[in-house]
Amino acid sequence: MIEKRRNDGGTEPEIVYSRSVKAGKRIYYLDVKKARNEDLYLCITESKRKLIGENEAPQFEKHKVFLYKEDFAHFVEGLEDVISYVKANVGEIENRPEWVPETSDENAQEEDHKEDAPRKRLFGKLFKKD
Repeated sequence: MIEKRRNDGGTEPEIVYSRSVKAGKRIYYLDVKKARNEDLYLCITESKRKLIGENEAPQFEKHKVFLYKEDFAHFVEGLEDVISYVKANVGEIENRPEWVPETSDENAQEEDHKEDAPRKRLFGKLFKKD
């Protein structure tokens, strides 16, 4: 879906493939977007609920990283390297238990992302071991 508003007056690039990853009180959005030149790139957005006050609507702090296809292999190699380092120095990493929001903050966060693209697996093939 293309969002009509953007800070520079242009249009937001089209999301052609998307997945959200819930991790504790954070949600990571992995969106494959199409650039003006029809090239694809990955936009990783971390969205974290920020508590302001008890009676106020929740706000979300967002951070984005753009990863271009020519950098995928290096990124995955670096990610696997640092994960191996952590496992070697800390031991096996336990999966986080499922987080259940106290209220409907998850729905607010989904609306805050404002993307209607279906959420699908993105990195399965990249991390698949032969």
